[in-house]
Amino acid sequence: MVASFNVHISSAIFHCSAPTLDDCPDETLPEFAFIGRSNVGKSSLLNLLAGENGLARVSPTPGFTKLINIFTMNKTWRLVDLPGYGFAEGSKKNSRQFNKSVAQYLKHRVNLCMVFALIESGLEPQAIDVEFIEWLAQHQVPFVLVFTKADKVPPATVSANIAAFMEKISPWFVQPPAAFLCSAETGSGRQELLGVIAEALAAIRAQENQVPETPEELAAKLPPTRKRGPDLQRPW
Repeated sequence: MVASFNVHISSAIFHCSAPTLDDCPDETLPEFAFIGRSNVGKSSLLNLLAGENGLARVSPTPGFTKLINIFTMNKTWRLVDLPGYGFAEGSKKNSRQFNKSVAQYLKHRVNLCMVFALIESGLEPQAIDVEFIEWLAQHQVPFVLVFTKADKVPPATVSANIAAFMEKISPWFVQPPAAFLCSAETGSGRQELLGVIAEALAAIRAQENQVPETPEELAAKLPPTRKRGPDLQRPW
């Protein structure tokens, strides 16, 4: 899948860090969330997309992101950095709370347009990634797959791992989800991912600009009503 739209990011401003869904800002702007297993390269990818190296903090410690970090892009949409699933340093209680907050956001955030599910391309299918994609499918969360770190291993290995992963998740889909390959080091895949966002924003604008149909136009689209003949068995 290659989107035919493009978006230019002129500004990227940190909005807030929210521990729970209730702490997130109002739902007036479209949001695009990024999530993946800890140490999948999420922060580096977010910085690549935004064109700002310091937008998302890159840490060598897995599970560093513990809050729902929200950035306002071009003053018209939001990029959301979700805590990585899997290992999170700290108590088990805190780890469960992070997972619960992420689940609540993904299931109930009204203005969530798309989830970018990050998978490390250099690894064979990991059970935790497969389970997460199954969860997204079960809850009907819109998402695309993003295979990261494409520059770290030979292309043949990347292709084999992606094919194996798509095979693993195939039982849950009639049509396979869109998949993209990217590298924060080389910049590959950036325009394709921005294209996904641009296409979604264009669809939202088109819907907002749609002229409401008149009652007469709506009535014309209804199937003709069938007249019921007299029912001689009824007493009325």
